Amino acid sequence: MQISINDADVFVSTGGRVADEHAPVLLFLHGSGQTHLSWLLQARFFANRGWSVMAPDFPGHGLSGGAPLTAIETMADWCHTLIMAAGHKKVTVIGHSQGGLVAMELARRHPEYVAGIGLISLALAIPVNPQLISMAEDNEPAAFDAMVTWGHGHDGAFHDHPMPGNSHIFMGKRIMASNPEGTLAVDLKACAAYADGEQAAASITQPAMVILAGDDSMTPCKQGEALAAAIPHAELVKIEHAGHMLPIERGDDVNRALRRLFEQTGA
Repeated sequence: MQISINDADVFVSTGGRVADEHAPVLLFLHGSGQTHLSWLLQARFFANRGWSVMAPDFPGHGLSGGAPLTAIETMADWCHTLIMAAGHKKVTVIGHSQGGLVAMELARRHPEYVAGIGLISLALAIPVNPQLISMAEDNEPAAFDAMVTWGHGHDGAFHDHPMPGNSHIFMGKRIMASNPEGTLAVDLKACAAYADGEQAAASITQPAMVILAGDDSMTPCKQGEALAAAIPHAELVKIEHAGHMLPIERGDDVNRALRRLFEQTGA
């Protein structure tokens, strides 16, 4: 699906199904240097089980035009515009990593549009090593290699993929390489600059779920547990023996958990 926002074309995956205007809407937000393809296993699953799916490429990512957005707050407002442009009044928003920061900020700034929130591989803040930012600016392929390596647990690193014949590592690198040059550095800087995680988490009153990976090297479980504790009434789910790229690495487990949340929100 294509939507025009701020004079730029935006690509929104619907999970391969025509959106049902009467179905509850799920908005999936990808992480740094990613695209809608990081939600492949979720978008198709839920689109074929009674939900209307929106998995956009943020501006300057994947198949979307425009320049990458430079702040989490700006991304949240962009998501609000996207929801309105698509004609929806309420969505359940799911964010992975950077997308989780955007989801929290969306719920904080535009709570009337958010029925529930799912946060995956996230903490109250995402500090980024300055060396990684420099690498993303000067040698993007090396930054892709580093992030994909850190982003997967043991099983993902050794090609234990839920889709036979696919490789987590290869797929991760191809997704990141599909973005225009410089996109990853912009994303990483936006994450590093965001400092309102505690306030955003405390403001969430909707049904919420935090899904963490036991072997996450990028947002360790202890930090994710602090996030869950900061959100009133959030359900905490921990998936052992998995890394940061949970939606791809352990799609079935993530989908089972998210389905519980979606059945609560009904929006």
